[in-house]
Parts: sequence; structure tokens; C-alpha cells
Amino acid sequence: MHRRRRRLSGFPGIVLLVLIPCGLAAAVSDLDFQQPPHDYWTRPLHDPVTQLKTDLESGRLALDRSTERAFLLSLLQALRIPASSQILVFSTTSLQLRLISPSNPRALYFNDEVYVGFIPGGRVEVVSLDPELGGVFYIFDIPRGAESIRLDRSDRCMNCHAGEDTDEVPGLVLRSVLPGPSGGSIRAFRGSRTGHGVPFQERFGGWFVTGQGSLTNHWGNQIGHYTPNGPSRRFVEPGSTFDFARYAAPTSDVLPHLLHEHQVGFLNRIIHAAYRARACLHEGMGKLLPEHEQILDQHAESIVRYLLFADEIALPTGGVSGDPLFKKDFLAQKRTAGAGDSLRDFDLETRLFRYRCSYMIYAAPFGHLPDVVKSRVYAGLKTALSDAPAGAAYAYLPGPEKRAIQRILRETLPDLPQGW
Repeated sequence: MHRRRRRLSGFPGIVLLVLIPCGLAAAVSDLDFQQPPHDYWTRPLHDPVTQLKTDLESGRLALDRSTERAFLLSLLQALRIPASSQILVFSTTSLQLRLISPSNPRALYFNDEVYVGFIPGGRVEVVSLDPELGGVFYIFDIPRGAESIRLDRSDRCMNCHAGEDTDEVPGLVLRSVLPGPSGGSIRAFRGSRTGHGVPFQERFGGWFVTGQGSLTNHWGNQIGHYTPNGPSRRFVEPGSTFDFARYAAPTSDVLPHLLHEHQVGFLNRIIHAAYRARACLHEGMGKLLPEHEQILDQHAESIVRYLLFADEIALPTGGVSGDPLFKKDFLAQKRTAGAGDSLRDFDLETRLFRYRCSYMIYAAPFGHLPDVVKSRVYAGLKTALSDAPAGAAYAYLPGPEKRAIQRILRETLPDLPQGW
């Protein structure tokens, strides 16, 4: 392996180390998101929050300022994020760590392209996905009285959101730790891995989980303590140390947790592939060198496997039910094929979805992938879903499911290649 080191400008104390397979390390220069061809800080933005920024700051888009909770609810409505997506984290693993504890957890709300963080008594944090640049990070105060809202891009977020956990590009971070009584971490799990392939026994540490049903082999709802024999742990009932009434919903449901994990894994893979493709084209002056072809083939294969849930961890016997309101809100966004079916249709008995092709294929970051990656992904999907044997990698997909996925994609995804 080849170890690369670079320093984030503006943060002289922060040094990031990345491991890259040695055979490919010299093929493409470091993915410095701040420099050409990415130009993260100077390129025009097209993320959903930037598109609303002027209306929010000018007051043309009026939000309810009567209470913190009312403001939160009106902000979520403006961003088309369901309150039922709420998941709560009480480990001190974010920027406003001094405010977070089991008695004052941080709430996260999300749709396919925007994530909102809220802590009672704190500032609002937003991650909005730009179609080309990945995560764009904002932080702002809840306005008091008639004062104006000012959405400032946060460079401090880049310490974590463009570091080792995201392959040094602006992505999403999802951590699982055993927190102590005050929220500080005693033990960490999973490393920087994200996505539906992470085993359940490594997930949810530092998070409250409700409605979990048979999915109990995880680290959620637990606090650790040091003892002479090492760390011990005890369970905490969600809502026992805090008041749900301060938040947008009375849940931290297991189903939003599972979908959040899936989305983060997908978006991080897509963002990294987009940055790598731009770097390859930049280095080859608009053309791909043979080593670039190999790199992008690997990215495309990884994305195809992820889209088709090749490494999804099976749900435990009995599955999960999921909060009915969240399921309703989630399904309201589905793209329906002529037969009435959709990539958002749930299974929840043995796996997340009835049809194992991710609904995130409709998200803007995938739609705006550089063609040198997206064309490879579409070719890989076509091969994997064909009636001809696709090898052991996709043997888990039965013929009827493959054909249903093909049909749904053809009827709902406008930019499929001709003849796909």
C-alpha cells in the first residue's frame, strides 16, 4: 500500500493519511477538492439548500419563529424533509459536541439529498448534496425575534467530512461508538465503513433506536462505564433521559436508521467516483490513460454492486416493521412504473426492498456523474441484470426480480442509454 499525506489549508494542525493500492497510487494525483479541476470553494453551487438560500435569508420564505421546535418543523417542510425521518444520536461525535449528551441528543432528519442536524439550544447544521461537488455544509443560528437568517458555509465541517472517513472528498460521516455517561466515546466500531454491508453488531453505537423489533444485536441505546475489569455497558430507554416533545417526532425509528446507512454508503461511493473521474480527465487532458480506465472500472464495479445490494446484510428472523408514518412519507416520493411497482417498495422481512436496485439511482449526484463513470455503471447494470448468467457475483438475484428491475428502470429513469 502507498501512504499519502496532505494538509488541509487553513487547518495547520490537521494532517490526513490515506491508503491507496500501490499499483494505482501514481496514476492520479491527490484528490485535493479545493484545487482544479474540482474547485470546491469557488465553483457555482446547485445544491437544494443553495437554491433556497436567498429566499430564506431575505424572509421571502417565512419560517415559524415562535419556538425552536416550530422553526425546525417549518424548515423541514421548506426542504421537503419528513419529520418522521428523525434519528437521534447522543454520542459527542459532531461539531457541537459540548451540547450533546444522553439527556440532550442531536436529531438528524433527511431526504435523498439534504440532511438537517438539530440540537435543542444549539445551531442548525445542514448537509446539502451538490450534483457535482458532493456535500455542501451550512451552519446557522435559529433566529430570535425579527433577526435575519444567515446560512454560512462551514469550513470547520471539512475536518471530518473531507478526511479519512470520506476518502478526502466532501462526503458523509456515520460513526458507531460506545459513549460514556456524558456522551464521550469509550470504544469505536466499524472504522470508516458505511453502507448496508456493515454488520448490525457494529452499528448504531451512540444512537437511540426505537421500533427495532427483532433487530437487537447492535450497540444502540447503550452507555458505557469504565470498571477495573474494563468497560461495561448499560441500556438506556429512548426518552427516559430527555423529552421527545422538544423534537420534531416521538421516534428514532429503526427504519430511518437503516435507510440513512444505505444512503450514506451510496453517496460516499458516488462522490468519490465523481472526484476521481474529474482528476483522471484533468490529468489526461480530457482523455483517459490506460491506468485511468482501470481505476474507473473499479469504481463502476463498486457502484453496480452497491446499487444491486450485492453485500446487503440480511435482516434477522422476523424482519422489522418500521414506523407507519415514515413508510408513508418515504413511499410518497416513489417513481412508479406502469405496473404500479417501484424501487421504493419495501420488503422488510429478509431485506430492505422488494426489488434490489437502489432508489438512490434517481438522486442528482448519480445523475450528474461524469459520463466516463456513469456509462460504465449502466453497462455493468445491463450485464448484471441480463438473462444470461452474470457469474456468482449476482447469482442471488432471481430472473423475475432482474426483469422487474429492468422494466422499472426503463420506465422511470430517463437517461438510460439507447437500447439498454
